[in-house]
Amino acid sequence: MTQLDTDILIIGAGLSGIGAAVHLTKRSPGKRYRIYEARDAIGGTWDLFRYPGIRSDSDMHTLGYNFKPWTDAKAIADGPSIRRYVNTTADEYGVRKNISFNTKIVAADWSSADQAWTVTSENVKTGAQEKTTCRFLFMCGGYYSYDKGYRPDFPGEEAFRGQIIHPQHWPEDLDYSGKKVVVIGSGATAMTLVPSMAEKAGHVTMLQRSPTYVVSRPAMDGFANFLRKVLPDQWAYNLIRWRNVAFQQFFFRQTRTNPAKARERLLGMVREELGPDYDVDKHFTPTYNPWEQRLCLVPDSDLFNSLKSGKASIETDHIERFTETGILLKSGKELPADIIVTATGLNLIFMNGVNVSLDGAKVDPGRLLNYKGVMLSNVPNLAVTFGYTNASWTLKADLTSEYVSRLINLMDEKGATSAMPYLAAFPNETEPFVDFSSGYFQRVMDQFPRQHTEAPWKLNQNYFVDRKNLRDLPIEDGVMQFHIPAAATKPKPALQAAE
Repeated sequence: MTQLDTDILIIGAGLSGIGAAVHLTKRSPGKRYRIYEARDAIGGTWDLFRYPGIRSDSDMHTLGYNFKPWTDAKAIADGPSIRRYVNTTADEYGVRKNISFNTKIVAADWSSADQAWTVTSENVKTGAQEKTTCRFLFMCGGYYSYDKGYRPDFPGEEAFRGQIIHPQHWPEDLDYSGKKVVVIGSGATAMTLVPSMAEKAGHVTMLQRSPTYVVSRPAMDGFANFLRKVLPDQWAYNLIRWRNVAFQQFFFRQTRTNPAKARERLLGMVREELGPDYDVDKHFTPTYNPWEQRLCLVPDSDLFNSLKSGKASIETDHIERFTETGILLKSGKELPADIIVTATGLNLIFMNGVNVSLDGAKVDPGRLLNYKGVMLSNVPNLAVTFGYTNASWTLKADLTSEYVSRLINLMDEKGATSAMPYLAAFPNETEPFVDFSSGYFQRVMDQFPRQHTEAPWKLNQNYFVDRKNLRDLPIEDGVMQFHIPAAATKPKPALQAAE
């Protein structure tokens, strides 16, 4: 059998990848791992995005790792603080020495004969390619393209004499002091940019086609900060983490069981923020129910304060075309602008755009089923981290890494060289990978795996269900199959069901 270059190859050195490395270090200490990172720094999303005000839209007691307490005073943290947290974690656990930077994976082919992945990588600076063999491939690079954000072509944009900027490619030297700025979009990025830029800009207008649900909460968690004074950091962190997860899950269930009441409460909170004279119906009342798309969190009412101060405003309309000096709306109104920011979203990709194949046959993710939100039907020794859409990403990332470690340890106990969730036939009726109406999901759902209506092929958006499934339930569930080389001499198939 082929001599392997490493046991586990992790893709991505962001929040998920660094967490995966630490979980493996703690739970599978005898295993060698390597991280391939296409960029030249640790941090992933939190190193890539550098636009004004970049911050989390989840509290750090749930976005942080379960093994490393978040101890900063602000629970809704800015990008540099999160980047520092990820880097500190990497250094505390000796992860950095195992990272190959500027290394982008191009392809990965599983060999049944060798029971190994052969991964083709490319040095992004020189273009040189090399091959690496590993037993297990763990994809932790997120779900969107780092190369280019999503930006539609707007009619007449070539006529605009100012600057057009996408937040994913923010120029370091941009001076917007005193300028008229229009931010196109109504998602988390726009909600962050508007109050942040309004501090220095002449005026900032958020231009949206349709409203988003917005809720404010304090940037600092007073109870968490108090607990850290009287309890050890990990104890305080665990208590706050459980409290916040329980609240998130409770609120999500309420929005699904009684969407009208949840909608009324969310809009009522906005009215309390902006007062009776603000047109909440026009600018903050979506056409969909809560959590059919992600809610936008704003810390310390910063967006609402910018609107009340007059430094920012919202226009809910459609774009007719760009002009030399701004944007002409369908209503006939023109928005003057020196700078237009297209906060129009991300380009999603599955498995980091890697060309995955099995014994040379290309894998089509759209013809696969998700397995427990971690693996893919009939694909051996491959796991993908995909966080929650209704809660913090890292809650699921932690559980995924713990499960992968459990699986790898069980393989060692059994003497197995591979494990895969076996699906005899692709079902006629399936559901999209994510039940989310946001455009950036809908544009590419055909490129993502499907899910079924029943376990273990269902993708849960429930931390407590996943916690039981991935931490407590036996891995040998009648679906997971193992290849044990010693069994090759017996009259049994190479891949046999666990007994």
